[in-house]
Amino acid sequence: MRSKQSLCLNILAVIIAVVIAACAARMSDEASAVRIDKDDIGGAVTSAKGPEAGVWVIAETNDLPTRFARMVVTDDQGRYVVPDLPKANYNLWVRGYGLVDSEKVKAAPGNIVNLSAVVAPNEAAAAQYYPSVYWYSMMKVPDKGEFGGKGKIPAKLTQNEYLNLIKSNGCANCHSIGQRSMRTFPADVPFPLGKFANSQEAWFRRVQSGQGGHTMFRDAVKELGGAIFPYLADWTDRIAKGELPHAKPQRPQGVERNIVVTTWDWLDDKHYLHDLIASDRRFPTVNAYGPVYGSTELSVDVIPILDPKTHTTKNFPAPVRDPDTPPATEDKPMQPSPYWGNEQVWKSKANNHNGMFDRNGRVWFAASVRGPNNPAFCKKGSDHPSAKAFPTERANRHLSMLDPKTMKYTFIDTCFGTHHLQFDANDRLWTSGGGPVVGWLDMKIFDQTGDAAKAQGWTPMILDTNGNGKRDEYVEPNQPVDPTKDKRIVAGFYAVMPNPADGSVWGAFRSFPGAVVRVAPGSNPSETALTEIYNVPLPGFGIRGADIDKKGVVWASLASGHLGSFDRSKCKGPLNGPKATGDHCPEGWSFYKYPGPGFQGIGDNSAESSYYSWVDQHNTFGLGEDVPMSTANLQHGLVAMKDGKMILLTVPYPMGFYAKGFDGRIDDPKAGWKGRGLWSSSGDRTPWLMENGKGSKPLAVHFQLRPDPLAK
Repeated sequence: MRSKQSLCLNILAVIIAVVIAACAARMSDEASAVRIDKDDIGGAVTSAKGPEAGVWVIAETNDLPTRFARMVVTDDQGRYVVPDLPKANYNLWVRGYGLVDSEKVKAAPGNIVNLSAVVAPNEAAAAQYYPSVYWYSMMKVPDKGEFGGKGKIPAKLTQNEYLNLIKSNGCANCHSIGQRSMRTFPADVPFPLGKFANSQEAWFRRVQSGQGGHTMFRDAVKELGGAIFPYLADWTDRIAKGELPHAKPQRPQGVERNIVVTTWDWLDDKHYLHDLIASDRRFPTVNAYGPVYGSTELSVDVIPILDPKTHTTKNFPAPVRDPDTPPATEDKPMQPSPYWGNEQVWKSKANNHNGMFDRNGRVWFAASVRGPNNPAFCKKGSDHPSAKAFPTERANRHLSMLDPKTMKYTFIDTCFGTHHLQFDANDRLWTSGGGPVVGWLDMKIFDQTGDAAKAQGWTPMILDTNGNGKRDEYVEPNQPVDPTKDKRIVAGFYAVMPNPADGSVWGAFRSFPGAVVRVAPGSNPSETALTEIYNVPLPGFGIRGADIDKKGVVWASLASGHLGSFDRSKCKGPLNGPKATGDHCPEGWSFYKYPGPGFQGIGDNSAESSYYSWVDQHNTFGLGEDVPMSTANLQHGLVAMKDGKMILLTVPYPMGFYAKGFDGRIDDPKAGWKGRGLWSSSGDRTPWLMENGKGSKPLAVHFQLRPDPLAK
């Protein structure tokens, strides 16, 4: 009997050996079937389980003038091609859901390199690579019974208002909250927080850290009444005890496997980037293959510039016109930062928030040029047409322009505040950030005259309450509606969107639940512009960034976990008149839930906290024209909606991707996928919270879409 058992075991061993050898030979054949050029690296990825499909292969080098990484996804058979690599030596490794990082392999372009993936030994090890949203969705949300003055939540808040403040318009509007550096209390920092009786006390101290502590503490204590601290403490305590996310991410599927992601370090390890710009929104071949330009907002007075052809970076000084211009934030750290102590790292005066190319290849910025008090031509008594209609006293941020050909930096004083910028079809640069007014600069007049006062204008926002189709005498925002008059509203634009379809200008209004606002300029905008407002209805709430497609449909990031769209053509009732005060067109709204898990116990939802949305009007990426896209920072990337399906564009390394906007550019319309792509910055307000910790720099990120995962 034993002899027969031994014989069977020997036969089984031979069969297993043959199968393993056959699999190895097949994988070798598949790897050799991967076609590469001299500037590619290709091969196959296998683990103990066999071919690994839908995992990332990361190629990183420090041999270039700035750190460079390119990332691709394996196909159904575990094969990969990292295309068009600059000549350098690379570290190559595998990362994927269900795995832990493989050992880094040295490689150079022009070689087939087969990689061994490492299956995670347990669920806890695998979960360390999950995007932030999977960890953040573990946080408990107060039950509805706790609101309305019935519990410890401030009576003024509803559950949705609470969610708005812990998501896109509060806690998650600066960080990819949920990443490891936030779901734990790191001890390996230069300035540890200290010792506390419990996690609730630790969180109370933690939100006061650094210059951002003033805002965090205000939101947590004033807006949320301190109610969030027990929930933050419970969240981190449960994670510290070993609790894992209640959902698991799916590996990239379908077109998600065709994405190529490239990153470059730029700026420095102490300051952050708010945004970047690569081309003219209207004419995306402007600045083809050219440098991209960053906006550093509060952090530092430079414009970082990356040349993706040479992989070089430089910083252009961003001056202010008046030396006595105050810093954008004079706040000193509320409490020492765990990373920088009491050092005041934000010192910007220019406060450059957002850039925009014009058709001539110049870059315009929302940047301060002076202090907040306006010059006389803006104020009452001025003969400026806009000042006669609505004088303005203060503007905290203005305009500037950099000509890359000469590197001349021009100051443009404005009477209205600026925040985001967009050109319309007539080369008028419309701005958000004006509070009670919407302002613009006519580029053609400015180029002809050099006169900023003559080239600019602004208008208050007036509803056509009496419905006669023209602007009349109006009542003020704090006065009741008068059906015989019009009504002025204060609905300051956050996003700004010239409508290619009819010349109107739209904005996102960050009230609660939020609204989109339409301004029809008319023949003399300072006196003829009329406004319409459309509030976000349930289930949506918490609008933030937004954009418009070529048909005039607005697409917006919502704290409710939706990509919202508003189509004015679907409105059934009157668009103006005494009842058109915001809630008159719920039928114009549609909502599309973002991917990712939701908070438990509050119904079907996504915990994704998108910051900004952008519409690819010109197919700069390759999914088609008019595809709406959003930042999906808690999922470490962007998300596009194509044919009703959400497609994730993930940046797998370093974990902690966070963008506040993005742009598209066509470098060569005849070059296929290689001539198109999206551009974004990454690094949030604290780049040192990303995966690699202190020393991490902000990133410039390029997304491209191949026809298949092996395209060269």
